[in-house]
Amino acid sequence: STMFLVGLSGGIASGKSTVVAVLRELGCAVIDADVIAREVVQPHFKAYRQIVHYFGTEILFESGEINREALGNIIFSHPEKRQLLNSITHPEIQKEMLKQILKYFMLGYRYVILDIPLLFETNRLTKFMKYTVLVYCDPPTQLSRLMKRNGLSQAEAEARIASQLPLDEKRKLASHIIDNSGDRESTRQQVLRLHARLEDSLDFLWARLAVGTVVVGLGGLVYLLLRHFIS
Repeated sequence: STMFLVGLSGGIASGKSTVVAVLRELGCAVIDADVIAREVVQPHFKAYRQIVHYFGTEILFESGEINREALGNIIFSHPEKRQLLNSITHPEIQKEMLKQILKYFMLGYRYVILDIPLLFETNRLTKFMKYTVLVYCDPPTQLSRLMKRNGLSQAEAEARIASQLPLDEKRKLASHIIDNSGDRESTRQQVLRLHARLEDSLDFLWARLAVGTVVVGLGGLVYLLLRHFIS
């Protein structure tokens, strides 16, 4: 069997969750980096212990869970602490993503979609994607949706949008665009067409590793994949 990876991203209020919902409806394998990032900092995980060790117990709620706002305030004003936090969480996030990719590979999926909010900003993971998909909407639509959704003033919404790489810049970097400026049905039709194209694609990231699984065992395959993705 063959399989490849597809990176999916968007911008604030561009409608990525609408696209993900349609992809899940179609039975696609979608790995959500945000969900994994929240999971790996739960109590009893390795990253949680390291974060508490370096940042202290004052970043914890009484329940023992990490107060993301308190942690966010610390790293916002100290770039070196942001770097430290990333060095703790990123390897754990990547390991969990690889575990899930391997699971879908073993289940025989044609492709796996990695939903990564900062895919184009960080640019470190794009080289592992056969295709990259941007959920786009025009700037006036993005602004009005964000104001309505979050109850923000125009100035507040503009500031949030300005903190990200503009969608028009990301558009140049993506291999496929889903334009979500119109109505939901128009977006749905674009997702259906994209899904059909991906299903028909002959391109793949790695091929016929099933034989390797038998030969080197599951542990060896995980090791090879980790080396391939985190090197």
